[in-house]
Amino acid sequence: MSQPITARYDFVYLFDCKDGNPNGDPDAANSPRVDPQDMHGLVSDVCLKRKIRNFVQIAKPGGTEGYDIFIQQSAVLNDRIQKAHDDLGHKIDAKKGTTRDQVSSARTKMCARYYDVRTFGAVMSTGVNAGQVRGPVQISFSRSIDPILPLDVSITRMAVAEAKDAESPNQTMGRKNLIPYGLYRCHGFISANLANETSFTTDDLELFWQALAMMFDHDRSASRGTMAPQALLVFEHATPLGSAPAHKLFERVKIAAKLGVTVARDFADYDLTFDGKPIEVTKPEAPIAVTENVKLHRKL
Repeated sequence: MSQPITARYDFVYLFDCKDGNPNGDPDAANSPRVDPQDMHGLVSDVCLKRKIRNFVQIAKPGGTEGYDIFIQQSAVLNDRIQKAHDDLGHKIDAKKGTTRDQVSSARTKMCARYYDVRTFGAVMSTGVNAGQVRGPVQISFSRSIDPILPLDVSITRMAVAEAKDAESPNQTMGRKNLIPYGLYRCHGFISANLANETSFTTDDLELFWQALAMMFDHDRSASRGTMAPQALLVFEHATPLGSAPAHKLFERVKIAAKLGVTVARDFADYDLTFDGKPIEVTKPEAPIAVTENVKLHRKL
């Protein structure tokens, strides 16, 4: 049975990309995102949230009650906000707009209907006002452990688009952006207090962990190469407020290339440690370590 979340969570998520483009930058001809100062690769939080949303739509098909997705392709957001007011029978004054009670109840309705609203939050004041939601789940930009090497390779197409070009011996040329390999580290935060406000439950949390474990398997494309989750380390605090600062916990998780590895090309080329000790896979739900009233679990 689904229950309210009673603990704060912080997590470290590691994923990699081989011979693909994990997150293209549309302002840079779709080349892999990179920090120009140190050439470490970047993947935006929006990129990962899109994959999580897509997974939820697959895992909960047909708009399963409570698991519809607010932000999706071609969705008219203001129409969805208006529907929440209509379902609640709100009569909105054209001059005065929505009342505080109408905004509050529409906000609650949107959280109950849309998984991504009660998870990540949303701005719902773009049309008929349904307020704003601060989501309990927040994700940082992901950064590669080592510098990446963006490549711009040529590709050709043997077919032609129009009949008039059929006799031409010329091939159509194109470009493809990729990196040979990159291991990325993402930090995430889950607030029990905000979860209580949006009714984000333990069932929602389990679905979120499942999405991180499986979303890349349902997001394959030639341009993304082989992307895979490699580790999910979850710090479970003893209280809603938490028992230690997140950044101090993250600092104790180290990932570095093994001795003798000059150019990493696989997750096996790295050592993953907590307080200097290797992190191993343990029994399900068994904590790897308990420190400062914080349990460390490895879910991947």
